[in-house]
Amino acid sequence: MAVIHHTTLRPTKLELLTEWLPTREWYAGTEPRPAKAGGFRLDDPAGEVGIEFMAVTDADGAAYLVPMTYRAGPLAGAEHALIGTCEHGVLGKRWIYDGAHDPVLVDRLYALLAGRTQAQAQSQTDTRDLTVTVSPAGRGSEGEAELVGAEDDREGTDVGVRVAGTRLTLRLHRTLTSSPTATPGSDVATRLTAEWLLPDGTTARGTYVVVLGEDG
Repeated sequence: MAVIHHTTLRPTKLELLTEWLPTREWYAGTEPRPAKAGGFRLDDPAGEVGIEFMAVTDADGAAYLVPMTYRAGPLAGAEHALIGTCEHGVLGKRWIYDGAHDPVLVDRLYALLAGRTQAQAQSQTDTRDLTVTVSPAGRGSEGEAELVGAEDDREGTDVGVRVAGTRLTLRLHRTLTSSPTATPGSDVATRLTAEWLLPDGTTARGTYVVVLGEDG
């Protein structure tokens, strides 16, 4: 169970994202001023890695999905995925990574999509986030998801995984768009939807992640 510490971060996550977002291929803004707009967390069974899916809105009103992991030390081979480091008021120095390139986040995301774990509230300890839904529910292979690689494009990030010998693609929708009635298409096996707040205070709902077709 992840414990949420209500303490300080220096620099803050949003300050780090202000510098990092313009370096991403999928970022379409011109003046990054990210504001936290929603999201959820997942638990690392080992209790070592913090896992957060954060939705942020920008100065132009666009919403972006930024999955992040928080670690006590550098993740070997993931220098390209480092968002930055910060000083946590309780835990000390933290290394913050783009979670699409972190094998712990990818495995736990697949477990959520397969119905083997539950989304947790972003800012509360041991509290389920009931607004996060997966459709169809509980459809997925047993076993751990091995991260094969992740690639960005203008549409988002495709994360390749291998589960029990089967290759899957988890597509992260980096730019969030409201689509409350979306259903899986012919090439989509599973869809994860969640909410975020718009700058005017209203709530939007749309697709965060989809699982694309299987390859042996």
